[in-house]
Amino acid sequence: MAQHEGTNPRIGATLVLSLVTGVLATVLFVLPAEYGVDPTGVGKALGIDGMSGVSVSALSRNVEPYRTHEVSFPLMPFESVEFKYEMHAGDAMVYTWSTEAEVVYDFHGHEPETDPESAISFSAGRGIGEHGAYVAPFAGEHGWYWENRGDVEVIVRLETSGFYDAAITYSPAGEFRSEF
Repeated sequence: MAQHEGTNPRIGATLVLSLVTGVLATVLFVLPAEYGVDPTGVGKALGIDGMSGVSVSALSRNVEPYRTHEVSFPLMPFESVEFKYEMHAGDAMVYTWSTEAEVVYDFHGHEPETDPESAISFSAGRGIGEHGAYVAPFAGEHGWYWENRGDVEVIVRLETSGFYDAAITYSPAGEFRSEF
């Protein structure tokens, strides 16, 4: 049996297909997610643009003063409240919240001038409290949504310490903004 000189045509076609697939994956997914470069708009449509976030160093200095804040919200059955802080990218906050009965909660954030419905959720579920530390990956509103799905009133208590400029409460009574 004679052996053919040169390259097998199927190997060449596979090589070209692999190269085209790699370039497309880079342009459509890697550039938007890792570098915030989205030449086709596919990254934004898929919600992956800027996914790699902001790199935060171990030490973060802030020109704004460090604040401590406490607030409570009584929630009647099937009532909800949303409470957010305005934070800059890289601002840090330590928090604890608690209730005496289970509530639905969602800790999330969204950038200025964007639809709040496109918020990024960091922690969501049902519970009676949570404790943690948070570093804002982008400038905007960052905070909690709580809903009482029980049949008795509950009080949500929130304590925070960190760097934030203002607090905004969204409730059935309306929107209330507190400047610090």
